[in-house]
Amino acid sequence: MRQVTAAPGRTMRRATSLAAGAVLAAAIGFVLRFDPTDRVADPTGPCLWHSLTGINGPGCGGTRMVYYLLHGDLAQAARHHLVALVAVPFVAYLGVRFLASAWLGRQLPALRLPAWVYGTYIAVFLLYSTVLRNVPWAPFSWFDIPNLTP
Repeated sequence: MRQVTAAPGRTMRRATSLAAGAVLAAAIGFVLRFDPTDRVADPTGPCLWHSLTGINGPGCGGTRMVYYLLHGDLAQAARHHLVALVAVPFVAYLGVRFLASAWLGRQLPALRLPAWVYGTYIAVFLLYSTVLRNVPWAPFSWFDIPNLTP
């Protein structure tokens, strides 16, 4: 790690990190308060995508994935949104890198992935979340996200 000199935008990065932390804490608090795995309707209502189309979409299972991840159940987290779970360590590293720069003045190494990795991830994400999870036979049926809202 190399020392980063004081930048004029450092105060803004700190404020941004505090705001992002507050949003993340509120989202985690919501997921923990309103268990997405039970059959009780949440204040936000049912998934709009699933209600309109009747199939699983890109966000379906994301809240349940976070719930199971927070409870340490990686198998169920993977079942509910495998491709989003794969991205969690990378997004977490980007957050830690941003925090280290804003608060400690340290620049951690950047993620240097080729552009095709990002393109492939997006293509796999869309294929998995809109097609493969809706295929009714094994092994894809394991990833089906049932609509729990009554």
